[in-house]
Amino acid sequence: MNFVEELRWRGMLHTMMPGTEELIAKEMVTAYLGIDPTADSLHIGHLCGVMILRHFQRCGHKPLALIGGATGMIGDPSGKSQERNLLDEATLRHNVDCIKAQLSKFLDFDSEADNKAELVNNYDWMKDFTFLDFAREVGKHITVNYMMAKDSVQKRLNGEARDGLSFTEFTYQLLQSYDFLYLYEHKNCKLQMGGSDQWGNITTGAELIRRTNGGEVYALTCPLITKADGGKFGKTESGNIWLDPRYTSPYKFYQFWLNVSDADAEKYIKIFTMLTKEEVDALVAEHAQAPHLRVLQKRLAKEVTIMVHSEADYNAAVEASGILFGNATGEALKKLDEETLLAVFEGVPQFEVSRGLLAEGVKAVDLFVEHAPVFPSKGEMRKLVQGGGVSLNKEKLTAFDQAITAADLLDGKYLLVQRGKKNYYLVIAK
Repeated sequence: MNFVEELRWRGMLHTMMPGTEELIAKEMVTAYLGIDPTADSLHIGHLCGVMILRHFQRCGHKPLALIGGATGMIGDPSGKSQERNLLDEATLRHNVDCIKAQLSKFLDFDSEADNKAELVNNYDWMKDFTFLDFAREVGKHITVNYMMAKDSVQKRLNGEARDGLSFTEFTYQLLQSYDFLYLYEHKNCKLQMGGSDQWGNITTGAELIRRTNGGEVYALTCPLITKADGGKFGKTESGNIWLDPRYTSPYKFYQFWLNVSDADAEKYIKIFTMLTKEEVDALVAEHAQAPHLRVLQKRLAKEVTIMVHSEADYNAAVEASGILFGNATGEALKKLDEETLLAVFEGVPQFEVSRGLLAEGVKAVDLFVEHAPVFPSKGEMRKLVQGGGVSLNKEKLTAFDQAITAADLLDGKYLLVQRGKKNYYLVIAK
């Protein structure tokens, strides 16, 4: 497979140095892409870079995933309006270990193949590098004029940052450049890849290699992923969409992809799945025939959820979605864990009642009118129940004065009341 062509049709190619494509066509190439371990999980903003490494390996080349244990202590000014908080060594080590485990889902680190992936951590070669040695061996090769001309530096200096640019951040460019030099000398790494905002740092690294030992190296960047409406990709009101289920449940992860716009679904299915061009073209054509069926969004959500989590998590997310939007049964509702239940019904009106109230049993009409006022009056509730318009835990309530006890609680804590087709209420026993 032709790696550059693969990126091109997927919309994952932004800029390449001249000669990059010829190098990749000629030999098995070692390339690296850097990830700063600012958290103990990757989020979907990292996924484009990870997919590039995955395609690179699939096309027969050797990917290096560089975890920036050293550079993560400083923070990259590229695309940032303020300096990052600096992390301590113990936090960084924990973050690096967690990210390693996540990356192994996408890349082959364990086979005997010549192009098996490797994880490298720049802390390993930076930790014993003294400041004086760095100034002598690296600093003297790159002029301040050269570094100042970079867009990422200029933007910060020209008023986009309230506090300007610290020397710590200014040195980031040289530190990342030294990574490229180190990997070129020790791993025969001839290509650095990254987001388009990294172009300045990457080309400084290529320049450092040229000036220190005359080596020929190359660069390739992918576009920064955006939403069709101009909003920031991967950000929601509640924050980042994380790959770790501790921070973003598989259900919420699935829902994120399911709810993207048609234009974004057509773009994202090329970037974030391994589907072939023929498969994507067929899905796009099918979607165009009946956009309301959301064929693209459903397939995108399926592929990415299975890839990041598992098929079981995907199936559970689909079933959970059916509870809110479909005709799911009480049995399906009982299978939900507490976290997913709360995620599915996030935003619905909630009422708290005393657990003691349910110990003896309480009439539904008293509970849902007086203690948790789902209904404005007993008369209205009676009428709706008689018309089959009230459900408790997804089962039709047959009598308005039915006794409700602690045995009816979901996860020992919740009652789900449905009034009509679309009105849900969560009653929490405390």
